[in-house]
Amino acid sequence: MSLPPRLRAVSDLHVGHPQNRAFVQELHPDNDGDWLLVAGDVADRFADIEWALGLLSSRFARVVWAPGNHELWTPPRDPVTLRGEERYRELVRLCQRLGVVTPEDPYPVWDGDGGRATIAPLFVLYDYTFRVPEARTQQESLDLAYAAGVVCTDEALLHPDPYPSREAWCAARVAETERRLAERDPALPTVLVNHYPLVREPTDVLRYPLFAQWCGTVRTSDWHVRFGASTVVYGHLHIPRTTFHDEVRFEEVSLGYPREWQRRGPVPDPVRTIHPADDMRRRSSVNG
Repeated sequence: MSLPPRLRAVSDLHVGHPQNRAFVQELHPDNDGDWLLVAGDVADRFADIEWALGLLSSRFARVVWAPGNHELWTPPRDPVTLRGEERYRELVRLCQRLGVVTPEDPYPVWDGDGGRATIAPLFVLYDYTFRVPEARTQQESLDLAYAAGVVCTDEALLHPDPYPSREAWCAARVAETERRLAERDPALPTVLVNHYPLVREPTDVLRYPLFAQWCGTVRTSDWHVRFGASTVVYGHLHIPRTTFHDEVRFEEVSLGYPREWQRRGPVPDPVRTIHPADDMRRRSSVNG
């Protein structure tokens, strides 16, 4: 008996690595009606992003993409030299040509296995507010990271143009995204798809806690409650797992780099199935 259409999720495909590219080449839906949520970091170079999203959109009934930090990089050898907001807008145009849903498009409604839900891809960046507890200021936290040699490559390759800083770009994206989410149908649960975790707690297991300051913003810490999330899908940390915050399911769905997933076994299997209404029913039964 064939499986019903399902809502699947993955992130951090990093197809510039041959092993990860091979994984994507073999990634197929189980049903012609399956959707795939891609929570960022498809690749660093524009051409690789186009290849991966084009292939996936030709296989899945719908692909929904939220950008990661790697898509926003301007690598030295990438023929596409756009920076910052211009690069993001060009990625959105690419996705729209491929039929891939972006944070700039109307939020689609999933109506398959697991129940109806509004699927909301987000782009909010980070603002260094996940700083280390002993640091009193953002600059002090950054100084500690530089002194320890734990510095995200974003500092060299992710340009905020035309904004004066990544923090300012984050603030603008948070304001725009809050406006969009407030206009959704409140009768439906949401599946929030973001590259970064919306709350800080998932970063507590990082091997290098100093890296948390490149992993989100405290401005989103109540979104999973305020915007009726049944599930939050994210990546970035390369630590695939399921956690619960305020009884909301958070799914980290990273593939990650080959050296990481090969430690978990010879065949990567990061793709999760999301069950929106089922998660809402579980929460209702717990609260009842």
